[in-house]
Amino acid sequence: MESRKAKLTEGPVGQHLVKMTLPMLVGISTMMAQGLIDAWFLGKVGDRALAAFSFGFPILMIITSVAIGLSAGTSSVVARAIGNGDSRRARRLTSDSLVLAFLITAFLAAIGILTIEPLFLLLGAPVDMIPMIRSFMTLLYSGVPFLVVGMVGMSCMRATGDTMLPGKLMIAGALLNVILDPIFIFGLGQIPAMGLNGAATAALLARGSMFVGTVYFLVCRLHMVSFKKPKPGELSKSWVDILHVGLPAAATNAIIPITVALITAMIARYGPDAVAGFGVASRIESMVLVIFYALSSVIGPFVGQNLSAGKEDRIQLSLRQCALFCLGSGLVLVVLLALLSGVLPGLFSDNPDVNRVTRLFLWIAPISYGAYGIVMVVNAAFNGLGQPMPGVYISVARMIVLYLPIAFIAEKFFGIAGIFAAYALANLLTGLLGYVWAQRTAHNLLTVDDMHADPATSHE
Repeated sequence: MESRKAKLTEGPVGQHLVKMTLPMLVGISTMMAQGLIDAWFLGKVGDRALAAFSFGFPILMIITSVAIGLSAGTSSVVARAIGNGDSRRARRLTSDSLVLAFLITAFLAAIGILTIEPLFLLLGAPVDMIPMIRSFMTLLYSGVPFLVVGMVGMSCMRATGDTMLPGKLMIAGALLNVILDPIFIFGLGQIPAMGLNGAATAALLARGSMFVGTVYFLVCRLHMVSFKKPKPGELSKSWVDILHVGLPAAATNAIIPITVALITAMIARYGPDAVAGFGVASRIESMVLVIFYALSSVIGPFVGQNLSAGKEDRIQLSLRQCALFCLGSGLVLVVLLALLSGVLPGLFSDNPDVNRVTRLFLWIAPISYGAYGIVMVVNAAFNGLGQPMPGVYISVARMIVLYLPIAFIAEKFFGIAGIFAAYALANLLTGLLGYVWAQRTAHNLLTVDDMHADPATSHE
C-alpha cells in the first residue's frame, strides 16, 4: 500500500461527510432494500415462513454485531495509523484483522448451529416451527464468516476515506441476492422451490461473492494486505489494538439484537402473527434508518484521522452537523411513515393481524428516530476516538436500563403499544446523553494530548 495522505484532516468538514456518506447511503440502502425484498418474497410463501424469518432476524443480528464491532475496531486503528502517516502499520492491521475476523466468526457460527433448537424454543418459537427454523438458520450461519470478513475488509477501505468502492461492493452483493431470491425461493427450471431455505441459499451465495470481491480489491488493487510473516509479537499487538475498540463495539451492537430477541419473546405471547408483524416493522425501520447507518459508518474514520492530527475543531463541528442532520431527517421520517402506515404493511402480508402490529409500530417508534440517529453517530465517533466504552454505557442505558424495564411495565397497561412506546422513550433520552458525552470526550482527549505535547503547560 502506497503512502496514503490523511485527506480527512483538511478541507470543508461538511463536504467530506457528504462525499463519504452518499456512496455508503446507496450501498447500505441497496442492502436494506434487499432485506425488505426478502421479507416480501417470504410473505408470498406464507405467514409461517415470515414468522420463522422474524424469529431468526435478531439472532443473526447478534452475530452481525460482531462484524460491526470488528469493523469498527479495524477502521479506528487503520484510520489513526493513516492519520499518523504510518502506511506499513495500516497494511499490517488490515491483514491481521481479516484473519481475526474469520477465526472469531467461524467459531461463533459453529456454536450457533449447535444451539439452534434450545435457543429458539427459549425465544418462544412454536415447537412445530423448529425444523423450519433449524434448516434456515443452518444455512444463514454458514455464510456468517464470509459476511464478516467482507465487512471488515470494507471498513479498511473506509478508513482511508474511500467509501465509493465499498459502496459498489455492497450494491453488487445486494443486487445478486435479489436476483437469486426468486430463483431459489420459488424455483426455476431444474432448481426446485425451496421457500424459506431458498432465501438463505441466495444470501449465502451473495455473501460469498462479496467476500471474494472484497479480498480481491484489497489484495490486487489497493495493496492493503501484506503476506509477509509478521514480526514477533506484531500479530498479537494488532489483535489487541483491534479488539480494544472491537470488543466493546461488538458488545454495544450486540446489546441491541439481544434486547430485540427478548422483546420478540414478549411479543410471541400474542402469537406468531404478532411476531411476523414486528418482523416486518423491523425491516421497514432498517430501511428508513439507512441514512443514519451510512452517516455512522463514515464518522469513525473522519474522527480517527482528525484525532491523530489534533484537530478538535473539526471533530466538534462534525458532531454538531451530524446531530442537526439527524434531527431534521427524523422529523421528515415521522411524517412520511405516518402517511404510509396504511400502505406499507399490506405489501408484506394480507393478514390483518400482522398488518395491525406493523402499523402500530409505525405510528409510535418514528417519533424517536432523530435521537436514535444521534446515538448511532456518537457511538461510532467514540470508536473513532479510540474510546469505545462510553458507547457501551449508552447502549446499556438505552436498551437494558430504559427500554426493557419500561417495556415490561408499559406492556402490562397498554399491550404491544406500550412496548413500542418504551422503545421511543429510550431513544429520546439516550440521544441527548450521547451527544453531550461525545463532545466532552473529544475535548478532554485533545486537551490531554496538548498538555503532553507542551512541557511548559504540563508543569503549570
